[in-house]
Amino acid sequence: MSVRVATFNIENLMNRFDFTGFHNQLYQDRVLALFDIKDEAQYRQLERARMIAHTDDTRQLTALTIASTRADIVCLQEVDNVDALKAFEYGYLFKMIGSGYREKYVTRGNDSRGIDLAVMARNETAHGEPIEFVRMTSHAHLTYDELGLHTPELEETGNSAHERIFRRDCLEIDFRIGGKPLTIYVVHFKSMGSPRNGMNGREATMPVRVAEAQAVRHIIESRFGADHAANKNWVIAGDLNDYRERIVIGGDAFNGYSFDVRHEQASSLDVLTAGGFCENVAERLPPEERWTLYHTRGPEERHLCQLDYLFLSRRLADRNAKARPDIIRNGQPYRTVFPPGQEVDRFPRTGWDRPKASDHCPVAVTIDLV
Repeated sequence: MSVRVATFNIENLMNRFDFTGFHNQLYQDRVLALFDIKDEAQYRQLERARMIAHTDDTRQLTALTIASTRADIVCLQEVDNVDALKAFEYGYLFKMIGSGYREKYVTRGNDSRGIDLAVMARNETAHGEPIEFVRMTSHAHLTYDELGLHTPELEETGNSAHERIFRRDCLEIDFRIGGKPLTIYVVHFKSMGSPRNGMNGREATMPVRVAEAQAVRHIIESRFGADHAANKNWVIAGDLNDYRERIVIGGDAFNGYSFDVRHEQASSLDVLTAGGFCENVAERLPPEERWTLYHTRGPEERHLCQLDYLFLSRRLADRNAKARPDIIRNGQPYRTVFPPGQEVDRFPRTGWDRPKASDHCPVAVTIDLV
């Protein structure tokens, strides 16, 4: 008996307009910067028109991408609220796959922009096994002090002991699949951001992600027992905003590209996999095939890396030793530089930079339950 699980950072699935770009140019879309806008009323009018036109193409591509995962359960990041998710599923995804993800779960987390975690589930698997919802638990309230995770490094980054650990949440959902238990932990860790204090963005924000990973492991071990947790049916799914290696891209389209795999000395992911607690199923692929995001700040800074993960508990990893994940890249914009042999046919109407399905690629895997 198997179930197919996917994770996808859907990138700002919003049902509200953001007009902050009128007062702060950092949040203003680049196309509006081309026009001489007289006042805020005109800005709001143009921003509404831009967003509506842009969103329709984007969400068609997003729906095609989710449909391509063929997943029974889809874990999502960057969802505004359940109303936005329902409108997207009915208006776009339903038109492609019919009656599919009827069950939807969203929790309000800690993100200042209101981008939250969500899960969509079918009523039954592709093989006809019932998918039963059991319970849902948010851990957004947990603080560093509560779990004893506060460190001097966190204090230096401006994170006090009384502050909440998760930048969004750790959403815990229990299912029964054909009568067998499966718990999914959906996460979206602290983003890397820009360089600061003489460090690059990844280094500067690493203490926060390490604490988030420690908290996730604490939650699982507290639930199942430290000595038994690895031998239970659970999956950690989401955007962890960190990597163990990246593929640095050199060259250009005229003279040819180069792809250099560079391994990192440390990663917040190490907290989760230490002692064989769980396995990043994408590491069953060669390093150059694991990427889920193309990062660029222009030709001088380009790399591919994995930010989106499905971690299987030790029990599930051993039970599914031959399972290999699928990474869906057909919704990537044409500016994304693919390593040799990895090129895919883009979905219709995909643009050079936009529209695109998302800046992330979903990861999906089929697992047999014990």
